[in-house]
Amino acid sequence: MTSPVYPTTWRRPPQIVKDRRWRIALQVAIMIYLVLAISTVEVNWSRVYDGLERGQRFVMGFLQPDFTSRWKDISQGLIESLTMTLTSTVVGVAISVPIGIGAARNLAPRWIYYICRSIIAVSRALQEVIIAIFLVAMFGFGPFAGFLTLSFATIGFIAKLLADDIEEIEEAQAEAVRATGASWWQLVNYAVQPQVMPRLIGLALYRLDINFRESAVIGIVGAGGIGATLNTAINRYEYDSAGAILLIIIGIVMVTEYSSSYLRKFLQ
Repeated sequence: MTSPVYPTTWRRPPQIVKDRRWRIALQVAIMIYLVLAISTVEVNWSRVYDGLERGQRFVMGFLQPDFTSRWKDISQGLIESLTMTLTSTVVGVAISVPIGIGAARNLAPRWIYYICRSIIAVSRALQEVIIAIFLVAMFGFGPFAGFLTLSFATIGFIAKLLADDIEEIEEAQAEAVRATGASWWQLVNYAVQPQVMPRLIGLALYRLDINFRESAVIGIVGAGGIGATLNTAINRYEYDSAGAILLIIIGIVMVTEYSSSYLRKFLQ
């Protein structure tokens, strides 16, 4: 068995623009654009000075967090965020699986493929905050709007990556199952599912982490959760309580990150 041969000399990567004069012209044009763009930024230095003072108070509150004064509101917002995160991830993943299968070109008929890809495109085109504002206007303030927002965002995220994974499966295994005269459901169960299931579990855990962080963002626009409590604390200039909330969010995100990394390693 021969060992692989590695290159011993550096080779310049191919360039998109090969003419040196055009490259220089593009670089000059980019620099001019950046200078003009920066010159259009209007800076109110007095407001910057006032902002630095408020920022210093916020940092001091962050260094001296107060967990007791608003603990009832913090705990209620935290429970809402965790509930929204878990339920939206479960519901979003459950809906994403059939959409992801339908969006795989090598499994679904063309008309189903286009419908599922359109659903994914709409879900990915809208940011969570925009969806949350729309759903809060429809259903009012509270965690229900946050649950719907995170579920909708989860569908686009999971279904897109799942469909891409299905399209990249090992075709030899799928052809072997087809050769036995298996039905479409048997093909999915015995050829597709074993190849994509570890990846799907990893994506679900990753989305769980994302949904908790997003629950803190969409709460600012009235979708419930710990974000609403954080927004209230900042509006009341209770920076020590805001610092406590941020520390809780950071702690939970770190625990989720390490736990999901361990579970992904264990499953794979």
